[in-house]
Amino acid sequence: MQSGSRHIGPFTTEITLTYRNVFTNIGNAYNPVTGIFTAPLKGAYMFRVSVFGVGPTAASASIIKNGERMVAADAYQAKDRLNSSNGVVLILEVGNVVYVRLWSGRRLFDSQRNHNTFSGFLLFPLKRTGDLQNVIPIILNLQRMI
Repeated sequence: MQSGSRHIGPFTTEITLTYRNVFTNIGNAYNPVTGIFTAPLKGAYMFRVSVFGVGPTAASASIIKNGERMVAADAYQAKDRLNSSNGVVLILEVGNVVYVRLWSGRRLFDSQRNHNTFSGFLLFPLKRTGDLQNVIPIILNLQRMI
């Protein structure tokens, strides 16, 4: 999202959002030009997205992994401000990509207050196939608590 107060969208097709105000990008796995995070190593990652808009147009975006929709943040009301957020724990292989897509016909409102965010971090690396068997109960518990 570029700085300054403005609407992003609506568009006739989904678009990949780019976040130009990058607070932290250790390892440069996030590309601010394309809006795409590329996993530098195999592991369990946590991702979150938040959207902010002004009615009557809904604010809706999804976290996408390798072209597949994982979770959505979706908010609608006839007038005034609206917001939503969501998160997901994903097992990524080296080179897997994660990004945020704005739904077609939806829009966001951006300002210097950084209402629209995309965050991700490595929970822990996975090196062996057997590592995943020990991780699954932890991930399921995290999903149930959200």
